[in-house]
Amino acid sequence: MKKLIINISFFLVALTALVSCKKDVADKYSNPEKSKDASLSGLFTAMLNNDRIAAKYWNVRTFLCQMPGVYAQTSYFPNTNSVYQQSDGYSQNYWDDFYATGGNGSGSMAQYRSMEAKYKTLSDADKVSQGTIMQAAKVVLIEQAAKMVDLWGDIPYSETGSLETNSIIKNPKFDEQKALYTSFISDLAIAATYFKTNATNKDFAKADILLSGDVNKWARYANSLRLRLLMRISKVDEGTARTAVMEMLNNTAAYPLADGGNNPVYNPGTSDILLQPLTNSTSDLSAAFREGSWFATDYLLNTVMLTADDPRIPVIYDKYGRIVRVDGKDVFIPNKTYKAMPVTMSNGDQDTYNQDYAVLDSATFLYNQKLPGIIITAAEVNFLKAEAYERWGSSSSAQAAYENGLRQSVTFYYFLNNLNKGGGYVNLPAPSGAVVDKWVTASSASYAGSSTDKLKSIYTQKWAHLGVLQSNEAWAEYRRTGYPVLTFPSDGKLSGFDTPPTRLIYPAKEITLNTANYKAVQAKDTRKTKIFWQQ
Repeated sequence: MKKLIINISFFLVALTALVSCKKDVADKYSNPEKSKDASLSGLFTAMLNNDRIAAKYWNVRTFLCQMPGVYAQTSYFPNTNSVYQQSDGYSQNYWDDFYATGGNGSGSMAQYRSMEAKYKTLSDADKVSQGTIMQAAKVVLIEQAAKMVDLWGDIPYSETGSLETNSIIKNPKFDEQKALYTSFISDLAIAATYFKTNATNKDFAKADILLSGDVNKWARYANSLRLRLLMRISKVDEGTARTAVMEMLNNTAAYPLADGGNNPVYNPGTSDILLQPLTNSTSDLSAAFREGSWFATDYLLNTVMLTADDPRIPVIYDKYGRIVRVDGKDVFIPNKTYKAMPVTMSNGDQDTYNQDYAVLDSATFLYNQKLPGIIITAAEVNFLKAEAYERWGSSSSAQAAYENGLRQSVTFYYFLNNLNKGGGYVNLPAPSGAVVDKWVTASSASYAGSSTDKLKSIYTQKWAHLGVLQSNEAWAEYRRTGYPVLTFPSDGKLSGFDTPPTRLIYPAKEITLNTANYKAVQAKDTRKTKIFWQQ
């Protein structure tokens, strides 16, 4: 698939003048390409319509399953000698898709800078009425920018798009990662407060393809994202995180969260922050996964789920099997049990015996045309709450949040499975309360042991819930917490690439085109440099 590579330093601005909504929403929403004067609402819709969030082929195949999914073991990987080596081309694509339009992302930064420039031209009265859409755009930008920091560390941010915003042509500096996180956390608090005290308007509601202009949901989204980032820094700046997080958790009226109302059988479609597909066309995930990443992962299935008789197994995995010749006819013989290939199996044996092992479920993942882009879910929020309570509050509150997280994860994955209607797929009914209760309270997933044991359970089950489609977050959490304790085969790997990295190396074009500013961060640009929130 052809990709458009953009020099963010000089050409971002020229591109933002031509930003547009994607074709599948052009008929419903304002298309900036059809006007010399792009509207805020059209730019916002285009910003939301992001294929780096939506469940689309390019992001899943070339990025999630090839880098963070491998490094966090949330996706299967062939045991080749270069498996831990970063793909320079595909990481360049991801970088470009954040900074500029024209690729497989929305160009979050480019869209936002165009919105800022447009907003400056409005009258004072219009600025007041359009404040909601600007706050929402800031939340969307922060969610994507935080991922960039989690992947690379210092990134160009404050000076990017300077010609658009300040009529100055300059290559952008790399902003320091901890300072960026501090600003993100502060800006999210401001946005959440804004949404609680300001009503929506028709322009915002029409443009908002994520939450339909519901300011209450936007407040929950901003608070939940803030909670995620605060917990992300909590191992290196515990004082700041503890004070802010416990203030949020002790005042739910002032700080509502996207926690599903703490209801185990909540409705993910109305409570979680999900980017629903804008068309019914296939997401091409079948091709994405079948090109090498659709097998079950060893630790997740064999160690975490099977040992606990996890009720999510039937909607996450399929037993798979092999075709054999019987009486002159091809007959599919399914495997009798769920099991994943051992991570230590050689690449040759992986190719020979792969039909003996489970794969991702076709109804839930591979052929699910309604699979949403996952931004944050109630289960993740409750796992974050559980960690905070266990470290700084009541262990009983931690247990309640953890068990809610487990139950909501079951609800969430059965919700995904049941989105795929027709096509010969059989949607599975949710397991009974007794089955879920046994898993939650009387299995290896139960909340038991020392505080260290309980935190290990929280970290492991959050990692399991994030899974393959949220591999970015799973890798970040794995690096932050050290859990689960994974085995990475190193025999025969390329010298210097015998283990996964702790961050991505900066893309080659950024180094070439932004050389002076790159020199300021060059010493940090190694695959084993830690992101600031790692211990």
